[in-house]
Amino acid sequence: MNLKKSLLITIILSFLAIVAWELYWRSKGYFPDLDDDKYLWAKNRTKVENATSNEVVLVGSSRVLFDIQLDQWEKQTGIKPIQLANAGASPLPVFHDIVENSDFNGTVVVGVTPGLFFSTTFPEASPWKRAASRSKFYKERTYAQQLNYSLSVPLQKTFAFISNDDEEWYDDINLKALLRTIKFSGRTKYSDFPPFRRFQDIDINRNVRMKDQMVTDTAFANSIKAVWKGMMAGDFPPPDKDGTIEFFLKDLEKLKSRGGKVILLRLPSTGFFHDLESKGLPRKDFWDVLVKKANAPAYYYSDYEELSGFELPEWSHLSGPDATIFTERLIKILLNDKVITNTKTN
Repeated sequence: MNLKKSLLITIILSFLAIVAWELYWRSKGYFPDLDDDKYLWAKNRTKVENATSNEVVLVGSSRVLFDIQLDQWEKQTGIKPIQLANAGASPLPVFHDIVENSDFNGTVVVGVTPGLFFSTTFPEASPWKRAASRSKFYKERTYAQQLNYSLSVPLQKTFAFISNDDEEWYDDINLKALLRTIKFSGRTKYSDFPPFRRFQDIDINRNVRMKDQMVTDTAFANSIKAVWKGMMAGDFPPPDKDGTIEFFLKDLEKLKSRGGKVILLRLPSTGFFHDLESKGLPRKDFWDVLVKKANAPAYYYSDYEELSGFELPEWSHLSGPDATIFTERLIKILLNDKVITNTKTN
């Protein structure tokens, strides 16, 4: 068999294998989507460099990702926010990066999830490192990495089996994730922990929307609740209220000095998380202290009837339809208070 024929056979077999693998995973309900990895985050961080004073940047944790719908914000104001929130992370490192490493003088919406915002300023602590590592990657990424990612986006949008998310989702289907699902004797990290399944979709602008299955499938929603309870079962260091507020205020004053402004936002939580946050980080001792010292517009969901009463499928994030409604109502409040502007009417 000559080389040309061998190459042709190899190409055909590889093509058939890829098609078979893709069809197999599609039959399991998977479909092409993007990964919320450091590359996608960095792509959106780039937008800050040329943002005007009318622009809005969102920082925070996963509640900002799920609950603020970018298209709805743009529909009502003419501005599509730059989404730089990070799941399971403090907003402070990203806010610091924007203040110190850009000339941005627009509006920064800072999501305050109490357990994360007030957690720590220790660089190696998970809530801090998860966010800071993405800012670090943005500054240090090479042109080759940028090109490689640009080339990968069309593939991610085409093939369901391509997955390389920074998070360790139980139902990811890349080789690394599949190997994690194999149970070995003495291996407990994943076998004894409730499976953490991806329960959201994301687009190129990092607009996150909860999967409809979370509303229609109680068992699926309960599996995420089990993960939250498992994560919260351990011992955690006490919150560093004074250190985090002091760190934030320094950056806040610097942003204000160049014409920028901050909006503090406390998004909904219910059930398990509401009880945990109310007892462990009471509003009067944390949120109220932060708001008084920051002297910035601040919005706590329970202060507004129209922002309250939502049923959160897993206690911490709004469903897709509710996130759209919540964003619409929040924007109306912000416009009415004149803390943001509608550029479509200017």
